[in-house]
Amino acid sequence: MAVPVTEAVNVSQQGRLSFDGWQLTVTVALLTLGFVMMTSASVHLHGGGFYFARHQVFHLILGLVAAAGVWMVPLSWWQRLGPFLLLLGFVLLLAVKIPGLGVSVKGSSRWLDLGLFRLQVSEPFKWLSVVYLAGYIVRHGEELRVHSVAMLRPLLLLGVAAALLLWEPDLGAALVLLATAVGLLFLAGGRLLPFLLILAAVVLLGIVMVVYVPFRMRRLEAFLNPWEHAQDSGYQLVQALIAFGRGGWFGAGLGNGVQKMFYLPEGHTDFILAVIGEELGWIGVLLVIAAFTLLLWRIWVTARLAEVAGDPFGAFVAYGVGLLLGISVIINIGVNLGVLPTKGLTLPLVSYGGSSLIVDCSALALVQRVYFEAREALAQQPGKKPWRE
Repeated sequence: MAVPVTEAVNVSQQGRLSFDGWQLTVTVALLTLGFVMMTSASVHLHGGGFYFARHQVFHLILGLVAAAGVWMVPLSWWQRLGPFLLLLGFVLLLAVKIPGLGVSVKGSSRWLDLGLFRLQVSEPFKWLSVVYLAGYIVRHGEELRVHSVAMLRPLLLLGVAAALLLWEPDLGAALVLLATAVGLLFLAGGRLLPFLLILAAVVLLGIVMVVYVPFRMRRLEAFLNPWEHAQDSGYQLVQALIAFGRGGWFGAGLGNGVQKMFYLPEGHTDFILAVIGEELGWIGVLLVIAAFTLLLWRIWVTARLAEVAGDPFGAFVAYGVGLLLGISVIINIGVNLGVLPTKGLTLPLVSYGGSSLIVDCSALALVQRVYFEAREALAQQPGKKPWRE
């Protein structure tokens, strides 16, 4: 049950404003570490200086402003606006193909030039799709557990979105979108057989998109034997592995990395974990993994809290954000460590990038809103014991 705006204001006036302190702390820690390591990885780029650092500060300010705005909107509003937000997402996916609006970089049309920054449209679409799916699950929860078609309807819709992402092309975003959607519908009680069939279809789609697209096939070959392709398609992976090896357990020291200077491309974006590994060592890498584990656990705690409070929409929003972040983190870490084929996905909250940073801050602010409303709903149910946090 969503908390009305007036009640939320009264609660804040009484000094009982509720935030998940653990989630907020680990988010700030990851943002801080990300800014420091991104600056270290990029200070030699663009003619030297703090070009990327200045831009990331601007992105962070926008992200915090967006997060504040998202937190102030009651969950009931997000639930009602879900279908319209998804429609807005489709408009953005189509807009990148309009001459004069879309920006093409290295053959990919993924961005819209908004003047202040370039928006990578896949980032807000993934988040808006979670809001839509949470509302769909609330409306069709019982049907999902009985009829397969109830599970197929939203997936067909998001399948169209995935096709538009592949048109950009952006296979990574398409796979993350579909994996998050399937996972969320499965958590909602979707039937196992169609879930397995859909999962098999997604895997088959991924295989086809790799085998029949030459540059993706080269990436797969480089993943299977990177040292044989160390001077071409396996170059990034080999340099990342060298960075981890050079860092050892305790690292070469902050700012003392060599790979970022001459060898490792995209060290401030996709391969920032390799820079962390070289400069802070495996201890630094393990701390990053531990921080993301704690963050995802707190998101899961918030989802369970919302379930106990009788707010299924809030619960599935939190589950969806957790899946979205978790899948992205696993893919990025897997690519950096060489256990997954190279894919252009940033490390949430840590890598350089305006679109991902703003959307990640907004998504986590929405989870904080879920936590706030769940705590207040439980406070109004004195006979109900809150789920143990």
